[in-house]
Amino acid sequence: MRLKILYISPENTVGTLTLWKKEHESRGNECRTITFFRSPKNFEEDICLDLPFNFTGARMAGLRNFIYKQYRGEDGYFKEKEGNPPVWKPEGWFDSIFLKFKDWLWRPVIEQAIQDYHLYDFDVVHFESGSDFLKNEFFVKELHERGKKIIAHYHGEDMRARGVMPIIDDLSNLNLTNEVDLLDKHPNLYYLFLPFDTNQFIPKYGLNKTIQVAHAPTNRFYKGSDKIISVCEKLESEGLIKFDLIENLPHATAIKRKARSDIFIDQIGDRGGWGYGMNSVESLSMGICTVTEINDKYNSFIPDHPFVNVNQNNFESVLRDLSQDRQKIEAKGIDARNWVVKNHDITQVSQKLYQYYKNMGLLV
Repeated sequence: MRLKILYISPENTVGTLTLWKKEHESRGNECRTITFFRSPKNFEEDICLDLPFNFTGARMAGLRNFIYKQYRGEDGYFKEKEGNPPVWKPEGWFDSIFLKFKDWLWRPVIEQAIQDYHLYDFDVVHFESGSDFLKNEFFVKELHERGKKIIAHYHGEDMRARGVMPIIDDLSNLNLTNEVDLLDKHPNLYYLFLPFDTNQFIPKYGLNKTIQVAHAPTNRFYKGSDKIISVCEKLESEGLIKFDLIENLPHATAIKRKARSDIFIDQIGDRGGWGYGMNSVESLSMGICTVTEINDKYNSFIPDHPFVNVNQNNFESVLRDLSQDRQKIEAKGIDARNWVVKNHDITQVSQKLYQYYKNMGLLV
């Protein structure tokens, strides 16, 4: 049976929409991806609606956070919501009025896209971020009425800060996440490793004369970057390492810089989720020794992981020792490559997803 598969997402954030499209098509299925906003990292687009009010961009996200501070206190939008699962609702009169205006503005564009691309004809629809086109969730309600399969996929602040959308949460056939900490926030959520094309990188062999350390934060607050930058600059001033801070660059440029490093540092702390994300998956695929904080629960979830585990208290001493142990850096790089291929390669992850499809009755 040839499946028709649709992904709906605010944006193609880390390129996984493109990867899934190619994987589904390689299996003989039809797949389309539709995004609200263009990827800031210039990942390939399929159907992009180019809608206004892009809250994934820095300016609008900052405005949203300022407004939410009036309701949530100093942490603003980033304050974690309570509940299992936490449930979205408008916060305050401004939120309610603005969202109604936004949906009114968006609706004609969305209805035209539904008609032009026959969006009700797909067999299964993945709602990335667990969010419908509009807050009234009209599209998912119609899909349900037509007997279509519905999958909600949650990432980071989707559930931590926003909460689940009530109708999608009620109607979804499957809820997925790539982030272990979210498993404790929803009673019916399943884990799927973040997919990646590990074949796109040739593993790094050999180290620089002076060990090169890189850090590439998309959000300094989430990544604990102040501590990371401070320690790395200190070790660089001592001549132990060369430090490369990679940020605000096109993805292709950032990748080239990252590939030159001997050690890559992802994050310290759990502000933006536990452990690691696409930043680390890329460095692991390059065969680069990767440093991040893996808390006890995550450590139990992936006990065979290849990361050099650090925290706020030991980060400087661990990095100092590591930078002077070239044999360990090389060994960790080899472990990194082997582990990421086994767990994150798209061929492995897609097998798990297609097993979910089978369990949902989409495959025989």
